[in-house]
Amino acid sequence: MPHTPTAARNRRALLVALGIDNFGSGLFLPLLVVYAVRVVGLPLGLAGTVISIGTLAGLAVPPFAGRLVDRWGPRPVVVTSQLLQAAGASAFLLADGIVLTLVASMLLAAGQQTFYSSLFALVADVAGPGPKDRPYAVVGMVRSAMFGSGALVTAAALVGSGERGLRIAVAVNAVSFLAAAVLLWVFVHPGRHDSSVESATDATTVLRNRPYLALIAVTCLLALALDFFLVGLPVFVLEVTAGPSWLPGVSLALLTVVTSTSATLALRTTRHLARTTAMSIGAVVFICWCGLCALTPALPSAARPGWVIATTLLLAAGNLMFGTRVNALAEAAAPRATRGRHLAAFQYAFTVAGVLTPAIVALFSVSSWAPFAIVAAAATVGAAALPVLSRHLPAYAVQGHARENSPAAAH
Repeated sequence: MPHTPTAARNRRALLVALGIDNFGSGLFLPLLVVYAVRVVGLPLGLAGTVISIGTLAGLAVPPFAGRLVDRWGPRPVVVTSQLLQAAGASAFLLADGIVLTLVASMLLAAGQQTFYSSLFALVADVAGPGPKDRPYAVVGMVRSAMFGSGALVTAAALVGSGERGLRIAVAVNAVSFLAAAVLLWVFVHPGRHDSSVESATDATTVLRNRPYLALIAVTCLLALALDFFLVGLPVFVLEVTAGPSWLPGVSLALLTVVTSTSATLALRTTRHLARTTAMSIGAVVFICWCGLCALTPALPSAARPGWVIATTLLLAAGNLMFGTRVNALAEAAAPRATRGRHLAAFQYAFTVAGVLTPAIVALFSVSSWAPFAIVAAAATVGAAALPVLSRHLPAYAVQGHARENSPAAAH
C-alpha cells in the first residue's frame, strides 16, 4: 500500500471498519437459525427454510452491485451494503413471525452479497498500484480474527443468557454495521481508478470472458473444501465418529487462529511462486486432507480427537496457500473498465460452493467417506485445471506482477 499520510489513514480506517463489521457478524451470523427458533418462535424446519429462501434471494444482487462499483466506485457500494445489513439485523429484532423473518433474511443476504461484490475493489483502491496479495491477506487476517472474537464472546456470554442474550447479539451486530458505514464514509477516501482511457479495448463483459468464467468455476471447486470443513466437520465428528462435543469448536478456533496470524507469513514463504502454482499446491493439500479425514473412523476412539486437530492444521495450510492468492488473482485478471462486474461475478464461486456444501454433507447419511471423496475429486479437477487456465489469463495476473509493468498492459 502507498505510504503517504492519506493512504495510511485510509488503510487504518478500512481495517478498523472491517474489524468492527466482522466482530458484530461473529456475534450473530452463526446464530441466525437459533435466533429464529428461540426468539421468533419458528419451528426448526420452517426457520431453516425461511432463512434459506432469504439467502437465495441475495444471489440476484452481485450483477447490479458490480455495475454500481464500475459507475460510482466501490466505497459508496460497500457503505450501502453496511446499511442494508444493519436494516436486516434491525428487522430481526422486530420479527415476530414468518414474514418479518423472511424480510430480515433478504435484507441481510442482499447486504452480504453487495458487501462481497464490492469489498475487494475497495481494498484494491486503498492499496493503490501494484499486486494486491498482501493487502488482501492483511484484510483477511483482521476479518478472521474479529469474526472469531465475536463468536467467542457469543459462546462465552451472550448465548448463556438466553433470549435476552440473543437480542443483544442482534442489536450489537446492527450497531456494528452502522459504525462501519460511518467510518468508511468519513475516513476512507481512496483515489478512484479512471477507466475511461481503457473503455474502448478493456470493456469485456463477464459472460464473454471465458478465461475468467473458468477461473470462477475452478475457484468454486477449490472453495468447496473450506465450506465443507465449516459445515461438515461438526456432523462428521459428532454424528459419524461419535467424537467429543468440544472438538468441532476447537477445530474451528484453530483454523481461525492460523488464518488470522499466518497469512502474511504464507505470502512471504511462497513469494517466488506464481499465484496459480500456490493455489495448485493448496488444492493438493485439500486432497490429502480429505484422504486423511476419511481414515478417521478406522482409528481407535482415543486417537481420533488428536487426528482431527492435526488434519485441521493441514487444511489450514492448504487454505493459506489458496486463500491468500485467489482474490488477488481475480482482481488482477479483471479488465479495468469492468472490474466491478468481474469481481462481483467472482463471488459466485464462493456462493455456489456454499449452496452445494449442505447437499454434500447430507451424504454422510449414506457413507462416512463419500463426502470426502466428492470434495477431493473437486479439488483434483481444480488442481489439474489451474496450469491450463494460467496460460489463458494475463501473465501479470498469474505471476503477481504490477499491471503497469506488463507488456500486455500496454495493448
